[in-house]
Amino acid sequence: MPNHYFEEERIAELLRALPPAPEGWVRAAQELPLARMGLDEIVRRAEEDAAFRARLVADLEGALAAEGIEPAPALLDAVRDRLDLDY
Repeated sequence: MPNHYFEEERIAELLRALPPAPEGWVRAAQELPLARMGLDEIVRRAEEDAAFRARLVADLEGALAAEGIEPAPALLDAVRDRLDLDY
């Protein structure tokens, strides 16, 4: 039977040898939970409010910024996907 402790130790050693994640990746990972919380609200409003949806379709970044929502790239992609908007 293999010794899992040593396998875990080896994995930990290899992980420590990796370079740190790029700063942009770290920032995006930190922003993602906040973006997801707002995503459901944006989609709900777009489904219920035709004028809001029209603004999103016409200028997604501008419409979100006008609502006080930071148009982070991950959020823009998620809104486009959820509302089936063209890129």
